[in-house]
Amino acid sequence: MDALLPVESITEKIYHIRKNKVLLDWDLAALYGVETAQLKRAVRRNIDRFPPDFMFVLSKVELENLRCQFGISSWGGTRYPPMAFTEQGVAMLSGVLTSKRAIEVNIAIMRAFVRMREMLAGSKKFAAKLAELENRLGAHDDNFQIVFQALEQLLHEDEKPKRKIGF
Repeated sequence: MDALLPVESITEKIYHIRKNKVLLDWDLAALYGVETAQLKRAVRRNIDRFPPDFMFVLSKVELENLRCQFGISSWGGTRYPPMAFTEQGVAMLSGVLTSKRAIEVNIAIMRAFVRMREMLAGSKKFAAKLAELENRLGAHDDNFQIVFQALEQLLHEDEKPKRKIGF
C-alpha cells in the first residue's frame, strides 16, 4: 500500500483550516476510492462519531477562499461546502468505512500525520541546539556569526505560516 499511496501524496492534501490540520472530504473520497457523496452519507449516518473537533463543515467564506486558492469555478465543482476531518476524524472514518482499502488508506494517513509531527519536533530540537551552539561559540568568532545567521534565516523561512483558509 505504501508504494501505491506514498506519505508525501497525503501530506500535500493536509491543509490548515481553523488552526487544525485537516483533510477535505473530496481528497479522502479519492484516497478511499469512493464517491464524495458516498463518504458524506456514511458520515451523516454516523454523525455521533464526529464531534466538532473531529469534523466540521466549511463555512461559505472558507469555501470561497478555497475556490480562490484552488481555482474551483463558482458555477462548477462542488455544490455543498466540504467536510474537513482532523486526524481524529480520519481515524473515526475507519469505523464507518470498513473496506480493506479504507483500512489501508487510514493507516497511511495516520503515518502521514505522525511524520508531520516528527518533522515539526525535529526542527524545534534543531533550533534549540543551534541556539545553544551559538551561545557557546558565536561570541568568539565573527565567521561563526555569519553561519549562525544563515542557519537562523533558513529555519525561520520554513516557519513562515502558509496561507490559511478560514478564520
